[in-house]
Amino acid sequence: MGVRHINPEGLHRSPAFSQAVVVEQPRKTIYIGGQNGVGADGKVVGPSVGEQAGQAFRNLAAILESEGAGLANIVHWTIAVVDGHTLEEGFAAFQQEWNPADAPPAITVHVVAGLGPGFLVEIDAVAVV
Repeated sequence: MGVRHINPEGLHRSPAFSQAVVVEQPRKTIYIGGQNGVGADGKVVGPSVGEQAGQAFRNLAAILESEGAGLANIVHWTIAVVDGHTLEEGFAAFQQEWNPADAPPAITVHVVAGLGPGFLVEIDAVAVV
């Protein structure tokens, strides 16, 4: 596929992320803007990080599917979570959506003072097909 997930010896290994991802050949790259827990009706789906993260992952999947790709094509994502909320629920949502047989992407997490009204989490991603 031209994409390698890197987890060198001596660095922490996690089922949630790879330390780095290398794209070895020219490929279609999809840059996905920040996705929140917003349903098709434009409303926030719920008051918890878990509910909002689950919807954000479904939004990411829908965008990727429209380009003939899937979550497994994501090589990097950035997650922003509002201060005072934990990522455990978001990680649980990730585990429900992600196929454990697929190598996880590289990840960056930011704790932020706030997002848009009612938003607790936002996820952007880069995918390589």
